[in-house]
Amino acid sequence: MASIRVDYSSTDGKTWTRISDKPHMDVAARQNMGNVMFATGWDERSVLFHALVKGQWQNYRLPKASHAFEQAWQTEWMRIREVETEHYLMDIHAMFYELQPLAFEDHIWGVKPICQHLRMIPDYCSFRGLFAAGGNETTPNEDNNAVVGQPQSGIWFGKTDDLWSWGKPQGWGGPWRNDMVTAGKPSDPFLFTGFDKKMLHLVAEKAASVEIEIDFLGNGTWVKYETVKLSGGEYHPVIFPEGFSAHWCRLTPSASCKMTAEFMFT
Repeated sequence: MASIRVDYSSTDGKTWTRISDKPHMDVAARQNMGNVMFATGWDERSVLFHALVKGQWQNYRLPKASHAFEQAWQTEWMRIREVETEHYLMDIHAMFYELQPLAFEDHIWGVKPICQHLRMIPDYCSFRGLFAAGGNETTPNEDNNAVVGQPQSGIWFGKTDDLWSWGKPQGWGGPWRNDMVTAGKPSDPFLFTGFDKKMLHLVAEKAASVEIEIDFLGNGTWVKYETVKLSGGEYHPVIFPEGFSAHWCRLTPSASCKMTAEFMFT
């Protein structure tokens, strides 16, 4: 199956509005549970995660567990599937997540990393009480090897609970990668739960401060965690207490300038 680069656009039924020109793949929704639609994609900074709630898009960011999924033709291998009743699993950039198919207080709660993996999983589903995951471990590369199996032929059967015994959730990414930021404008919220150790790397081209805010309720209630002062061109690390967690974290710069902010989760 050929895959394509999918731009992130929205329509009111009459006109289309391009929201992002980055690669996007999957959308998922249940009409009978809050009418929330989810969409996934990625850019050079991190995984992109969007939720359409009451006609308005909410944009979030998630870490990448691997860079092995950056190639354009791999856009077809990022899925959101209902694998248990009213229970979504999301697999993107080598990380499985739990995902509720609805919003609480008009915000997205409960996005929780389950595991990191190296397996190429084109698709997955529930099958007769089991969790079935396709695999491309023996897929021919451009048909150069005629004796290996067909795509998705390496099917793995297990239980959904088995995913928690796969690789420990780890990843990296951030809202800014040598980007021009605007003074007083917050970054997209970045996932901040489900990882043991968390670190933030910061660099700004000129003297500025960055306010770190967290949303531990998950309902858009942002509170100040710390204000970090940066010298122009100098690197500054922020190490969070081990086990410290919140639903989301965002950053707000005090000055308009080029800035990089990268989280590392282990």
